[in-house]
Amino acid sequence: MAPPVHRWAGARGAVLEAKDMAVVRGERVVFAGLSFRVAPGEALLLTGPNGAGKSTLLRALAGLVPLAEGALLWQGGDALAEPAEHAARLRYLAHAEALKPGLTVAENLRFWASRWGGDITAALEAVALAPLAELPARMLSAGQKRRLALARLALAPCALWLLDEPSVGLDTASVARFGDLLARHRAAGGAVLAATHVPLPLPGARELRLEPAA
Repeated sequence: MAPPVHRWAGARGAVLEAKDMAVVRGERVVFAGLSFRVAPGEALLLTGPNGAGKSTLLRALAGLVPLAEGALLWQGGDALAEPAEHAARLRYLAHAEALKPGLTVAENLRFWASRWGGDITAALEAVALAPLAELPARMLSAGQKRRLALARLALAPCALWLLDEPSVGLDTASVARFGDLLARHRAAGGAVLAATHVPLPLPGARELRLEPAA
């Protein structure tokens, strides 16, 4: 039986909007003049060749990379004005799993639960890792490490998921379970932005294709 869907507070009114955003790294313009809008329950796929700025865009949306120009809005206000508040409304899943190899599977997840709350056992069950809860993370396969990273998404509801190549290393069954997580998040009013080179289980998703800056 699938776990119940929990709506997070303010889901109906939350909208992420980028207005003429630009990011510069060193002397290189990564992207410029980028605008888009994402409403509750929507999914936006970031596609394009390597070097087009997909990962950089996700980091900028998470408040980890400064904007050279433009604005990022949340519900019409400056999303980046209060960094702690912005961080609390999103989950950013980078290409790297960000696991501590010396800690067990459960201990790795417990670190994030101490920040966000949530049921560790239920989150591990959502990615089929509950039987490995006491295994050190260094002993996991690449696919299992990715599933452990995805388990962070199952801990506690939030408004926005920013995902960088989230399905890398997952087998067919794991992708299906990930699809269930995505569906429940969107049904609760959550939004998804995902950088990807492969199809993801996000029916009805829009696409934003990035091209390397000239």
